[in-house]
Parts: sequence; C-alpha cells; structure tokens
Amino acid sequence: MKEEITRDDSQTTQEDTRTSEQFYILATSTRPDDRTRVLKHGESFAVFDRAGAIRPVGLGELGLFHEGIRFLSTFEPLLEEQRPQLLSSTVRPDNVLITDLTHPDFDRFPGGMLPRHTVHVFGLSFLWDGVFHTRFRLHNYGLRELDLRFSLRFAADYADVFEVRGTPRQRHGHRLDPVIGGTTTILGYEGLDGRVRHTRITFSLDPSELTDSCAAFRVNLPPRGESTLTVSVDCEAGREAPRTLSFGAALDRSATALEARRSRWPEIETSNGQFDEWLDRSLSDLQMMITETPHGLYPHAGVPWFSTVFGRDGLLTAYEILWLDPTVARGVLSFLAATQARELHPEQDAEPGKIVHEMRHGEMAALGEVPFGRCYGTVDATPLFVILAGAYQQRTGDLAFLESIWPHVERALSWIDDYGDHDGDGFVEHSRRPPLGSQGWKDSADAICHRGGALAEGPIALCEVQGYVYAARREAARLARLLGRERRGEELDQQAEELRERFERTFWCEEISTYCLALDGVKRSCEVRASNAGHALFTGIASPNRAWRVAHTLLNESSFSGWGVRTLDAGEARYNPMSYHNGSVWPHDNALIALGMSRYGRKDGAVKILSGLFDASTWLDLRRMPELFCGFHRRGHEGPTLYPLACAPQSVAAGAVFLILQACLGLEIDGARRRITFDRPELPEQLDRVTLRQLRAGDAAVDVVLQRYGKDVALHIERREGDVEVVIVK
Repeated sequence: MKEEITRDDSQTTQEDTRTSEQFYILATSTRPDDRTRVLKHGESFAVFDRAGAIRPVGLGELGLFHEGIRFLSTFEPLLEEQRPQLLSSTVRPDNVLITDLTHPDFDRFPGGMLPRHTVHVFGLSFLWDGVFHTRFRLHNYGLRELDLRFSLRFAADYADVFEVRGTPRQRHGHRLDPVIGGTTTILGYEGLDGRVRHTRITFSLDPSELTDSCAAFRVNLPPRGESTLTVSVDCEAGREAPRTLSFGAALDRSATALEARRSRWPEIETSNGQFDEWLDRSLSDLQMMITETPHGLYPHAGVPWFSTVFGRDGLLTAYEILWLDPTVARGVLSFLAATQARELHPEQDAEPGKIVHEMRHGEMAALGEVPFGRCYGTVDATPLFVILAGAYQQRTGDLAFLESIWPHVERALSWIDDYGDHDGDGFVEHSRRPPLGSQGWKDSADAICHRGGALAEGPIALCEVQGYVYAARREAARLARLLGRERRGEELDQQAEELRERFERTFWCEEISTYCLALDGVKRSCEVRASNAGHALFTGIASPNRAWRVAHTLLNESSFSGWGVRTLDAGEARYNPMSYHNGSVWPHDNALIALGMSRYGRKDGAVKILSGLFDASTWLDLRRMPELFCGFHRRGHEGPTLYPLACAPQSVAAGAVFLILQACLGLEIDGARRRITFDRPELPEQLDRVTLRQLRAGDAAVDVVLQRYGKDVALHIERREGDVEVVIVK
C-alpha cells in the first residue's frame, strides 16, 4: 500500500500526484520508434517493433504475453549476425502481421561482397489459442547460389505485466533448467504462486545450432530460389501437453473464426476511401480485442497495459457497437452479472451489487501483490450495466434474456441506493481508497480539482455519474414495466425525476455555462469546464436549454482542439495538453458527447466531432485510433500529437467511430418492432454517401444508402429481407 502524501493542494503538481501512485505506468525512456505492431487472441497478446522483433528497448513493453505474464522477452531474427533492414510492415485486417525485411551490404561474404537487398525476408505472424506462429520465407533475387546463416535470438523473463509497467517486486520465483533437443527448446519458470509456466519454441527445420537463447540455420538459396522456416512459440501455463496445430491449420482456424464473427456485422461503405480505412481498422481492432469467455464475448480493454476484462470499458465498447452486433453486449452483460459482487470485501472494494472494475490472471495478482485479481474499484460500471441492459433489450427485443438478468439489475440498483450514496444526499459519490485511486473514468490523481487548481477532497460526486444513475433508473423503469412490474417502474421513474431536479439545482454553474465537474466532500462545486458535462447530454439528465449551452461550451476553440473535445478546457488552471486527463483528447469521450449532442438536436456538434477525429485518423499509423492523444490546438499541415503511453489498439477507442456515425445518422433500431429509424441524419463534408448493408432489426435486414445533398441527407432502400420498417425523420 502506498504512503499518503500530504501537502498543500495548491502546490501539488501533476507530476507529484501521478508519480505518487503505486501502480502508475512508468516512462523512464523513450522508444527509438514511436510505432509498434500488435497481435492478440484470447488471453494472449504480443507487441513487436515494426520489424516484427522483440527487443528490450524503449518503454520495455515489447514481448509475447499470456495471462498477464511475458513468455517471450526477446525474439529477434538475424542474417549473418546482423539485424535485417526494415522495408515495410503492417497488421492486416485479418490480424496477421506482415514484415518485409532485407539486409545491408555484406562486404565479407564467401565468394565476394553480397550487395544489399539481394535477399528478401518475408515474415507472416499471428496468434492463435495461446501459440505464436511465424513463418519466414527467404528469397534470393541474386544470380549466384548463397549459403546464409539465419538465426533467431530468444529469451523469456516471465515478467508480470505490472512489473513491465514499472511496479517493483522484491521476490521472484525461479527459472527451470532449459530442455533442448532436436528442433525444440523449452524454457521454464515456477512462480511464487506455485504455477509452472513453459515457453516451448519449435522450429520446422533442423538447426545447425540450438541453445537456450539462439537457434541458427544454414540456409542454401540457389539463384532465384527460396527457403521457408516456420516457428511456433507455445505459452504453456500449467498444461500437461503442448498444442499440436500446424502453422497452416492454425491460420485456417484463425481466418474461419474471424470470418464467422465478421459475418454478423453490417457492411459499411462510404464515398471516402480514407474513411473506409478508418472503419476497417477499427473493425479489425475490435475483432482482435473481443475475447471468448464461458459467458460469451467480451472485449478486453487495451494492449499492452489493459489486455484483460474491465467493467467500464467492456460496457462502453458494447454500447458503441450495439447497433452493429448485440451479441457482444449480451456477452458483457452475462459476464458482469456472473462476477457481480455479492458480499463486502473491503480489500477488493467489493460491495453487494457492485459491478467488477478489473480482473487479472498474472502472478502478482494471484499473490495479492497488486489488488486487481478481482477489483471493484469503480463508481460508474454499476449504473452503466443497467444502461446497457436496457439498450440491449431495445436493440434486440430479447425479453427472455432480460428476465434472466433482472435480479442482477435489481442488485445494481440496490448498490446505487445502499452503497453509492454515502451521505444520503441523493448523489452517488466515491472515496479515494488507496491503492485503488479515483473511481471515475478520469482516474488520475489530479483529474478532479477546483477552479484554481486545488485538488478536490472526497467523497467525490462526479457530474457524469449522476447522469449514468439517472439513465439507469429510466431504463430500469421501462424494463420493469415490460416485465409486468408497474409499481417498480413508477418508483424508479420518480427517483430519476427527483435526481434530475436535484442535479439541475446543484450542478449547474451559470458563470461557466456548463455543469460543474463534481462536488467535493463538503459539497463545494468544482466549477471547472470539463468534458464530463458532455456525458449529461448522453444520459439525458440535462435540461434542453442547458444542454445547448453545454454543447456550445464544448465546441468553442478553448475546449475543441480541432481534432476533438478536450478533457479539460484550455482556460483551466490544470490544463496540460500532454496530460492523461487534463487536456488530452479521448475518442470514446468524444463519442458519448457526440451522441448526447445528437439527441438534443445538436447534430452539428456530432458532425464536427466526427470530422475532427476522421482528420486525425488520416495521420495515424494504420489508421488506428489510440486510447487518447494530446490536446494541442490543431496546426496546419500537421497531425495530432501522440501520447506515448496510450494503448493502441484499445477497444473503446476503436468503437468510437461507430457510435459517432450512429449519432450523425440519428440511427435507432427497435428489435421487437423490427423498426429502423434515421432521425434528421447529417453527414460531414468528407462523406457524400454512406451505404449500410445487412442492417438487422430482429430477424429482418435491409440495405440502405444515405446520400448527402448539401446539409440534407436522403435515404434510399436498396434491398429488404423480411418484415422491417425503415423510417426517416426530417
């Protein structure tokens, strides 16, 4: 547990507050290259440099990880003991890493100098079921026969992901003696948690040299000839037998599973090829991050630091893509219902009815060295659970599933009433409980402050959380009536209306023309212009006239960077465009704000946000939207400034484009009535046309084309399958 630091808030800097956190992600050095390549499947993920190698450089996050432990800390191909030169690399939409490598001039080569770029090394890599598969194809474009030494350096440090993030450990388990023979090297580690982990590295060719850190091969390449080597790295965590799928069989299974999942999604095509590239990358990132669990599909939060279950992130991601694939929402709801807290466990911050915040499987979590094995330290996941339950039922009409999780909805509502409101004032608060920190989505130590910059003391009642509770009660009231519980519905509606009136009286700040960021422990308003107020529009708690004023505040030059809405207005004391939460731009934050603006008739705001983030995507590597980027004002002929520790891919950032597009189109789907509505659709200037194919409502589907004419958007139905009603509201 960390020590409490006491000092004058007015003198506390961002660096002081962030580095005082025990589980802060350290950045003690910079990357030699700001771009990495990421693969993920299930409970495994891998981070490489652009050449497809794993080396202990930069931030140190490169590696092959499985269940929170690094099974490969080095994996580096060499030609004649030299690192190959990178020609290009990418991650394809089917989540396969492609690398094109070659070599420099070899002036001391048998038979005379070997000119650079004579041999091409093509790499193809992917993850499947806890195994990293890679294939190297060496092709000789020269006119003479070559005998090359191709080697692979490898190592496994079995570091916990929290160690990689910077959390120190005093004790470790012990390394096991390597087992080397034939075409296989097995490295091993027995952790302090009693689990034995093995890294089994198997080669398709007989090595000329094989040790516990290197495999070397003599490769004979005739003129215009080629040779292929495949490598499998099996992450064995207590399994008795290795998996035996070949490279080809594993690749086929990966492709088949991906195609089956993608076939459930509508096809989106626009008139702008660059916009389609953003959509395609976001789709492939989501497919990579969505993980199969015993309870259904669940999107892990982000690579590398948060590749696991997070309650808030899973709920918001499922909400963002609900119109595309409601099966993800069903999986998230099922998983979170199964893991909902039933008893008081203060060390986990668990209280009956509370929805889980984070779950980890690594050695440090198992030993309790970090409190995140199963942690409930979030104030907003519980009302968001109820919101998603209502949205899922509306989207699908699935009343049977709703009835099955209704007891969990009621437990969540009870948590809001019994534990969420600490002092009985009608607002849901949270206390900062070391080492779990702040429990809103802006969980930096310095994110909640007063106008002059002084940090707010808890318990903290966040602006957006009151909106989430309001929306949860409204949705629960509607669901209760569907289930025949009229009296319960009336009670929840009354509670929601009382909260709305109380919120308007208490949170509105006339002087700054927006809702305050939060109330502190003595009910003082944090009169700060922040993006949190935009979530009041998303949830519907804001009155119409004040919603328009909030939208105006968020869209002015002080809050809108040109790329998106900043987390904190540039005129505030703690504004720092390079901070995590005090001036940066978060795509998912913008997506919720855009949907809120759209619902209050401010389609121009949703269009502006979509336009800004699309322009940002054209500058981003692979068109991949990161967790966040810096909030510097947009400058001509320059892209957005990157935030070096941002997760990329990150599920809730990848899902943002789909929710913002939904907001611009005014798209709502009523599954029970098989009705699809487009309410006053608008499109940015970058898009003349949007085509949606296989857009489903219940068991019916439709293909529609939306065409922009100035500010007007017309709709044309290309194909209809089944009984589905399509409505456009002008």
